[in-house]
Amino acid sequence: MQPLVESVFYWSDLFGTAVFAFSGVLVAGRLRMDGFGVIVLAAVTAIGGGTIRDLIIDAERVFWTANSVYLWVILATALIGQYIAKLPRRLPWYILPLADAFGLAIFTIIGTEKALSYGTSGMVAVVMGVITGVAGGMIRDVLAREVPMVLQREIYATACILGGVLYTCSLALGITPLLATLLGMLGTFILRIAAIRWHLSLPAFSLNR
Repeated sequence: MQPLVESVFYWSDLFGTAVFAFSGVLVAGRLRMDGFGVIVLAAVTAIGGGTIRDLIIDAERVFWTANSVYLWVILATALIGQYIAKLPRRLPWYILPLADAFGLAIFTIIGTEKALSYGTSGMVAVVMGVITGVAGGMIRDVLAREVPMVLQREIYATACILGGVLYTCSLALGITPLLATLLGMLGTFILRIAAIRWHLSLPAFSLNR
């Protein structure tokens, strides 16, 4: 069972990498970047968060340097994504948000689990899960000279926090890793989809002068 679970996670991780890379492609297209700019935005969106995480927890190797498949997925997505984005018949509007929410859930739990495996506390592991899920998008938005979405009222990082807390608390209560993983992923996914469906957002901080 364990090898099967690891295989499912690996392929889900690659899927999330492609989805995040495609979001970078769309931003690059909106800003009319050249091919190199497309690849750069696709890459930082897809692997930026995981890279920061691995550097912080002092992993032996940053994950994509140990497995170059991630880079090939990003390159393929950047090239194919430019063609898909120009198709006259687009995918249904809800496909990308659903895929993005799934990728966010996967990245969050992978980041949290990896941090725990390196001996961090539960709170630090949750932070690493959030960084894995959102830091790449933040770098993308900064390069695009936009205010990062996670720093606005959008419920995005909050969904990562919920998933990470569910995962770490489940493990602390003795729940099996597989069930803890499912609970964490569902928490992230459901909250993110609910925020999109019902336009949920966090209250804004404003100073009235």
